[in-house]
Amino acid sequence: MTIFDQFVLSIFNYYKARFKRKANAIAVFYISVLQIALLLVLGVFFAVFFKQMHVETMSSSKAWTIFIIVSLFVYFKNWMSYTGKKRNILNAKNTKRKSQQYSVLVLWLLPLGCIALSWLLYKML
Repeated sequence: MTIFDQFVLSIFNYYKARFKRKANAIAVFYISVLQIALLLVLGVFFAVFFKQMHVETMSSSKAWTIFIIVSLFVYFKNWMSYTGKKRNILNAKNTKRKSQQYSVLVLWLLPLGCIALSWLLYKML
């Protein structure tokens, strides 16, 4: 079980009590936002690195287009994997053993921290 799977299960179990039908959609949205934010941090980091190394790889508009396409792919990949049978299997594995539950506040601060870090790196461009 990966760390992303554990994050999805923590978010899903937290919101399952409040929003029975929307808990899975919230969990898929959360993990997609987290992975896209991490992708953004990596992209901005490499953009700053390549600029300081004076390497011209691609234009800014092409990079943003690739980022949007990959973001859509990440969302649909998460939607396909965490909507059906895989989430049920992960939930069954989670109930068999005692897994670590993460604070929902900290989990929601992770994507915000990634976005803030990418904004700070973007200011260096």
